[in-house]
Amino acid sequence: MSSGFPGGAPDFYASGGIGGRSVAMNNNPQVPYRSQMPGILVDPSSQIVQRRPDLIGKRSLAEFQAHHQQQQQQQPGLGLLLRSVKPRMYQHASPISPLSPVDFSASISPEFPSVSAGRYGLPLLQQLRPQPIALGNNVMAPRTANLSTVTYPNFPQNRGALQESEPESEKKIMNRLQELEKQLLDDDDVDEEGDAVSVVTHSEWSEAIQNLIMPNQKPISPSSSSSSTSSIASAIPICPKQSAHEAASAISEGMLDAAMESLTRLTQVANARGNSEQRLAAYMASALKSRLSAAENPPLVAELYSKDHIMATQMLYDMSPCFKLGFMAANLAILETTSSEQSAAKFHVLDFDIGQGGQYVNLVHALGARQNGKHTSLKITTIADPSNGGTDERLKVGEDLSQLAERLCISLKFKVVTHKIHELSRESLGCESDEVLVVNLAFKLYKMPDESVTTENPRDELLRRVKSLQPRVVTVVEQEMNANTAPFLTRVNEACAYYGALLDSLDSTVSRDRSERVQVEECLGRKLANSVACEGRDRVERCEVFGKWRARMGMAGFEPRPMSQHIADSMRSRVNSHQRGNPGFTVKEETGGICFGWNGRTLTVASAWR
Repeated sequence: MSSGFPGGAPDFYASGGIGGRSVAMNNNPQVPYRSQMPGILVDPSSQIVQRRPDLIGKRSLAEFQAHHQQQQQQQPGLGLLLRSVKPRMYQHASPISPLSPVDFSASISPEFPSVSAGRYGLPLLQQLRPQPIALGNNVMAPRTANLSTVTYPNFPQNRGALQESEPESEKKIMNRLQELEKQLLDDDDVDEEGDAVSVVTHSEWSEAIQNLIMPNQKPISPSSSSSSTSSIASAIPICPKQSAHEAASAISEGMLDAAMESLTRLTQVANARGNSEQRLAAYMASALKSRLSAAENPPLVAELYSKDHIMATQMLYDMSPCFKLGFMAANLAILETTSSEQSAAKFHVLDFDIGQGGQYVNLVHALGARQNGKHTSLKITTIADPSNGGTDERLKVGEDLSQLAERLCISLKFKVVTHKIHELSRESLGCESDEVLVVNLAFKLYKMPDESVTTENPRDELLRRVKSLQPRVVTVVEQEMNANTAPFLTRVNEACAYYGALLDSLDSTVSRDRSERVQVEECLGRKLANSVACEGRDRVERCEVFGKWRARMGMAGFEPRPMSQHIADSMRSRVNSHQRGNPGFTVKEETGGICFGWNGRTLTVASAWR
């Protein structure tokens, strides 16, 4: 039976690969070491032939103790390190049993029998090797040796010297070897009857020794190493965000082959109809491929101005509580400002992107509930870009709002103007002296270029022009994402975090089988692609974090108008009603604004300025 190590047990214990024990013998000669044998097992038949005629079997415990006392009287300085041995009765009659009479002449020194004798009286070589015990049906199991009684001739004889010469790793191995010996050979665990034999199999012995030598490694079959590696690699789950980061990093460094490899892994988990991570992987893979082939197939920026995209964006505002509550917070800030004025019954709202008018449907309902029999006059002016041909659509929105206001006994005037930014003034907008002017900039500023795109800086120009109108309050609602002046790799990570949370939040509010849900997520895919794959003027969407909006508003001359605690409490109550037991949506107050998010990630921020 093989020990599991090339060269057999003698090579293993004498090689110095692990630290061995030494026994202080008071300058007495060491026990001679047996010569190396070709096999791991000792041939029992050869032992029987060479055995001494005056020695049959092992000595009894009484005889052994008597001899022990005699040796101590003759040599008082002799040190003994024997373990206590209990008498046992064995029924093994097999000629190859380790309990059979064997030859001790080659291994036991007549001068120190108590030191060299092993447990059960085995020779030294058999003590070091796992010995077979007959179990029936020709099955042999190795028997361990009592290593605490063995002297190694090639190791230092002074334990202190050994401790000084041994590395720290060898000391740890020795401690683990002692623990293993104690577990395998502990006499206290054996029944008093002595009819049970502690047996370890060959595989257990090999594994124990292997762990002592290389505690952090496991033996691997050479024939199965390649298949094991491939199976482990295939079992490792692919993280979409990590794969997207690796692809973006390779793209930024110009490593196209590595980028394609990462995109291949990302595509493996992409599924536009799967869970939120799979959908994010699909949109991010498409965006990065567009970035990779931008020279040949640039992203279609015109899609962001298409009618389908605008409609899908309005659906997003209705489906996502984070966007819907942002609009509501802006309305409450407008209502609080106008209610404190003497001319609260007459005010004028200037809007730069009215969309489908959903925000003002809620505002008209709130005014109808607040007027308490008083006549309320509302004027809404929206700016239209004549190049986009959106004037007719805005007029249709105005008609719908007028009909709603009439039912609620509110006087509504709706007007669409096509002025340029530098043409805006109170006179051009038709502002009256007795009306309160408010400006709504909900989801408008992020689509305007700033100084990083052009020296004209339309974003700051708009803010300065609005400031010149002297409005009573300006409301701002924006997405919380660092995607304007941030470098490409940062924008990829931001897009993964932002759109991943947004896609996940939609799962809790809209069922996947709705056709509107598909349109909204395709809209998000276009937004993500524009933020990641485009640069310069082609990057239409340039979101900022609230801290940057706050700094920009301050540079334009605005001061924050803190939203009241009533607005924050009202938003929380609405979130709780929308959650229906789902704590994913969050509302928190920040300096100058109210943040709406999903599972700790802020998605939108509403603020008011004056």
